[in-house]
Amino acid sequence: MSKRNKIPPEISDHWPEIFNDIEIKSVPIEYLRSLHIHFLDGKVWEINLEKNKRSNQSPNDIENSLEDLIEEYEDVIDTIDFRLDTEKVKNDITKRTKVFMKKRK
Repeated sequence: MSKRNKIPPEISDHWPEIFNDIEIKSVPIEYLRSLHIHFLDGKVWEINLEKNKRSNQSPNDIENSLEDLIEEYEDVIDTIDFRLDTEKVKNDITKRTKVFMKKRK
């Protein structure tokens, strides 16, 4: 399992019984709060996705813009830190689990 795909401790500590064993393959835009792009020259850009969501941009438009940005700068990007909205993830998982368990009775 790649270390890159594991959830960082500051996230897994929020809800350890669920987040500790998760390996990330992809994250829907609606679960991201922001991105911190770290460049090879030491610069860091913070992209606040909450502002984009409030501006009524579609998740598809936001995703396409991010893909274009990352593709344009990929040669000078060191790392990208995706900041999750852990409360939204937790609420959605809890809600879906309750619905699932009710249907199983």
